[in-house]
Amino acid sequence: MENLKKKTFFTIFIIISLFALFFATFFNVQTYHREYAGILNNLTRMRNLTNPRPEPFDKEMKPINDDLRNRKVMDYEVYTFILNDNNDIVDQISHSDNDINDTIINKAKNIIANNNKSKVKIGLLYLENYAYNFDDNNSLTIVDISNTRNMLITNLLISLLLVGIGELVIYFISKKITEWITKPVLESFNREKEFVANASHELKTPLAVMMASIDCLDVNKKNEKWINNLKSESDRMSNLIARLLDLSKTEYLKKENFSKNDISMIIEKRALTFESLAYEKNITIETNIAEKVNILCHKESIDELVSILIDNAISHGKGNSTIKINLMSDKSEIKLEVINNGDPIPSDECEKIFERFYRNDKSHNRKSGRYGLGLAIAKNIVKAHNGNIRAYSKEGYTTFEVKLKKNEH
Repeated sequence: MENLKKKTFFTIFIIISLFALFFATFFNVQTYHREYAGILNNLTRMRNLTNPRPEPFDKEMKPINDDLRNRKVMDYEVYTFILNDNNDIVDQISHSDNDINDTIINKAKNIIANNNKSKVKIGLLYLENYAYNFDDNNSLTIVDISNTRNMLITNLLISLLLVGIGELVIYFISKKITEWITKPVLESFNREKEFVANASHELKTPLAVMMASIDCLDVNKKNEKWINNLKSESDRMSNLIARLLDLSKTEYLKKENFSKNDISMIIEKRALTFESLAYEKNITIETNIAEKVNILCHKESIDELVSILIDNAISHGKGNSTIKINLMSDKSEIKLEVINNGDPIPSDECEKIFERFYRNDKSHNRKSGRYGLGLAIAKNIVKAHNGNIRAYSKEGYTTFEVKLKKNEH
């Protein structure tokens, strides 16, 4: 259920975020292209208004088209410089209300000295202060784009700020939409859990009566087979109901029932109780447990968690192998590892094995006496302690890893 909520939330969050990012990008790109087109248009218009010089050319004076001298530009600061054959400036025109200052003149001289004619340069508007057109007809047009650059940078920063604020709004909107979408699924899931718990409780009493009645039956050669079958199936049903009740209990663990416990001692005791079972399969249990690790937890549930992991490791471990139980601790969390040498878990099943009634034995072999509930119970216990559990196989070894916070209250 948690995975469904996370996937739904992130899907909604990413989709809305992409729309917000798209509109912010679209606005900035459109503004950039509009300004770029305006600058290029001014450079082109001034070039078209510049007359080719007559031949022969009077070096002291170059005739200038009156349209060029009278042309005014409102949106940009545009300047035209008229040159002679030696690339000396013989006339200069401001197409705005600003006078031509030394900064513009020095910029013009620098362009004339370092650039070839027939060159238009606008550059990246976020970085440049000037754009120019160094034309063949001995004219240089410069556009001061510093105000445009500042405006574009300001727009970009405001867009990023709005997107950042928008992400917070989108986060809360996504949470609300996720709750609305998953509410029917959550209600159905909770009803299912309640049904399993209630059904288990209701079945427990009649099953106990049946088992007691079977024990009172007289056994003879004719009915021995059938009575043994009844006992066997009743025992299986009793175990299944017990596991379902355990599962139900772990789904409703409350923090007020937690207390400080030495988890090192719990693991040591559990490992000892499983040594005889491991010995039957010629398996050795090796422990590396940090001493006196105390955490706030539900003692019985942690004991159940350790039992499930060790039992699982023995059941799936190979003969003549070693099971390693490691407990490590730092200031913030503890890490429990149960490692066995058995059949590897396929990568696509590493999460599925924690689902209820899931077994990688597709034949659901009844002889194993397992119901696919143990790891589901383990996951519920870890979740109730705000921890994480995962399984992975690497280099012939399978590891079940549990991480629990030390400072959870």
